[in-house]
Amino acid sequence: MTTEVKRDEGRGRRGPRALRTPGGLSVRLDPRALVVVVLLLLAALGAGVVLIGTGDYPIPPGDVLRTLLGNGDPGQEFIVDELRLPRVLVGLLVGASLGLGGALFQAVSRNPLGSPDVLGLGQGATAGALTVIVLFSGDADAVTVGALVGGLVTGAAIYLLAWKRGVHGYRLVLVGIGVSAMATAVNGYLMTKADFVDAARALVWMTGTLDGRDWKQVWPLLVLFCVLVPLVLANARGLRMMEMGDDVSHALGVRVERVRMLLMVCAVLLTAAATAAAGPVSFVALTAPQLARRLTRSPGPNLVPSLCMGAALLVVADWASQRLFGDGQLPVGVVTGVLGGVYLLWLLVSERRAGRI
Repeated sequence: MTTEVKRDEGRGRRGPRALRTPGGLSVRLDPRALVVVVLLLLAALGAGVVLIGTGDYPIPPGDVLRTLLGNGDPGQEFIVDELRLPRVLVGLLVGASLGLGGALFQAVSRNPLGSPDVLGLGQGATAGALTVIVLFSGDADAVTVGALVGGLVTGAAIYLLAWKRGVHGYRLVLVGIGVSAMATAVNGYLMTKADFVDAARALVWMTGTLDGRDWKQVWPLLVLFCVLVPLVLANARGLRMMEMGDDVSHALGVRVERVRMLLMVCAVLLTAAATAAAGPVSFVALTAPQLARRLTRSPGPNLVPSLCMGAALLVVADWASQRLFGDGQLPVGVVTGVLGGVYLLWLLVSERRAGRI
């Protein structure tokens, strides 16, 4: 019996811990999840450094780091600071925003398919961008605003249509699939009305790309990211309680609908801003939370691991789009689509072998 108690204590030491600050704040810490987060951050930043050095004028990683610290020569400083660093920062922020937004939608809907790709937020943002491109021939800034407005309108429509004495997971997913189909039809109609130049421009944007991104895309996305991430993390405890069911959450003092609406607004804003900056990059929001959960082996929404996984996935995919296809470069959305499709096939096979489908 003593041996069993010691084993149980050993298991407890290896599992999640609660750290208490002098002010009474309790923070849940999972050592394995912390290691995963650190490794994913290192992978994302390392891939970013390699990506900055990639191009027609290659720069070794050591020189990239020296240039970022302000010790490079003028030519390297121009290439790194003005041409390549903004693209990498946009990729990191877009991937992190999609990973976190996907984790929020999957946690709120309690469904692994409850991601912006399935719910139609990407298609809604695309409809807003296409409206600006086709009907108004807007510039890049106007397209960004149109995509942001389209994503927000789509998110509001999904929430209102799914509302019936609260928003529940399966109803949210079903309404999202319907809204996605409608937005896809609108996008197809707009493409038929576009002239050749606008249609080619819209097609590249619809694929999802980081080409031509500069500091104008970095700063708005960074400001929104810095505002929304602390707000999401401050409500992470309520989200974790909600996974046990609304009734249990109410009993534990969680204002379920208030927390759900707040987190959905944050998820919509993160997804719409990411889509506005890089186009509808597919599958990152769907796969990043699932991969993060498998790595941490931790219950709950895994918000921070999903954020880091999304950033690492998108930067690695952008490097692959530039280096693995010879002289031609693919939009990053093509690479993430292939990776996401492979992941879904693998998940389907594994679930079937486990007898769950």
